[in-house]
Amino acid sequence: MPASITLSDLTWSTPDGRPLFSHLDLSFGAERTGLVGRNGVGKSTILRLVTGVLQPQSGAISVEGRIGLLRQSVQVETDETIADLFEIAEPLAVLARAERGEASAEDLAVADWTLEVRLASALADVGLDAAADTRLAALSGGQRTRAALAALVFSEPDMLLLDEPTNNLDRSGRAAVIDLLSRWRGGALVVSHDRELLEMMDAIVELTSIGAKRYGGGWSQFQERRRIELSAAEHDLASAEKRLVELAQTTQQQVERQARRDGVGKRKAARGDMPRIIADGLKRRAEETGADKARLAERRRQQAMEDAAAARERIEILQPFSAQIGSVLLPPGKPVLRVDDVTVGYLPDQPILSGFSCSITGPERVAVSGPNGSGKTTLLALVTGALQPWSGSVTVGVPFALLDQTVSLLDPAVSIRDNFRRINPQADENACRAALARFMFRADAALQQVSTLSGGQLLRAGLACVLGGPRPPQLLVLDEPTNHLDIDSIGVVERGLRAYDGALLVVSHDAFFLEEIAISRRLQLGGPDC
Repeated sequence: MPASITLSDLTWSTPDGRPLFSHLDLSFGAERTGLVGRNGVGKSTILRLVTGVLQPQSGAISVEGRIGLLRQSVQVETDETIADLFEIAEPLAVLARAERGEASAEDLAVADWTLEVRLASALADVGLDAAADTRLAALSGGQRTRAALAALVFSEPDMLLLDEPTNNLDRSGRAAVIDLLSRWRGGALVVSHDRELLEMMDAIVELTSIGAKRYGGGWSQFQERRRIELSAAEHDLASAEKRLVELAQTTQQQVERQARRDGVGKRKAARGDMPRIIADGLKRRAEETGADKARLAERRRQQAMEDAAAARERIEILQPFSAQIGSVLLPPGKPVLRVDDVTVGYLPDQPILSGFSCSITGPERVAVSGPNGSGKTTLLALVTGALQPWSGSVTVGVPFALLDQTVSLLDPAVSIRDNFRRINPQADENACRAALARFMFRADAALQQVSTLSGGQLLRAGLACVLGGPRPPQLLVLDEPTNHLDIDSIGVVERGLRAYDGALLVVSHDAFFLEEIAISRRLQLGGPDC
């Protein structure tokens, strides 16, 4: 029977009682399905429910076939090796004894003579060159992710569950994961914000606060359908609001007509033009008719209000964020950055960059790329002054700001509003609130303590404080800004950066992100200088 996962009438809430989803029905078969949605909506929770780590509060989960799970982070013991990760330490020990001529009859009976070849092939499939006895603690985070993915496929599950498999991977690592999935013939459920990976999915399921919806095809088809749905939701909202206006006008006209009829009736009764019994009957029928019309109008009004609310909810989910940012007035020929013949590292006699030179002039948008360990973060540390060169010089000719993965320029102990006023002391309260509102921090949302923000909110707050002030910096330095963000939050960052007209220096492995922010030049570390 083909592998499948079925969620029936599933309900789950967080320990503090916040509902993530109610009466959820979903099914996943022998195809590659991307699961997307905003952070905190319950994507990873679904994977944990499917694997039995969590139990549903109501509903049922049916799984056909063997499940293999890759979590976002690979936790390791100090002495744990790749062989331990693959759960083949003892079978490899049997082969080692056989090679030394020390194997028992029992050893020879269970020996898997293809094991070493299959292990090497599995590691090569994810672009990892490592021996079975390599300690996992000696590998980088990206290398451990590759090893875990290789071990997962090696175990031959019927269905893969992957939770952000390309996080912390460099370009070659991402390419290895994409290539592996392109050749995978079983089922796969992939939680990811990596649009390059999502492009190759057979289907995408979007999880939102109002349920889940399935779309056929990859990322491009998903985006097109969302644009169509946004247009339809905007049309529905306009139609509902028009009906509300028309109902209000109709109700007012009916009230005025009834008042005129009542006035005529009263004058006739006062003159004695009709018998009292007839006048009373006409009055009762008029009141009953008026009441019926009022009830009908109220039902129509309530329906129009519900339709408008539903359309607004859909628009809130589908509507892309946009921000207006003032010009930084950076002249095209202005020297922004010059790194001249720099050698630097962290340990004596072990330079990360050696004789390195680079420059940025005017509003250039430069992407820094290269494999993990090539010196990308080191270069940013040089530019921002966090690291001093052993030799050579670094000159930054304009005001700049750094937005790293943790948005460390913000004080987590105070509110977004207080951070804005600290970073932009020349801005008054009105300018502060107006700027934060442009980045969707309106009213009390601006008073949220930074430590309580999600990853997407945190980076949006950083952008608001840096770019929303009266004098945005002319150089913005970004270190892997899309790591750990959901797709909607990445879109917010992209649109904010597209509106920015200063210089950019960006470290990112996300090809879609770099294309969306209109990178003009690439600096490949380990290759020619820029």
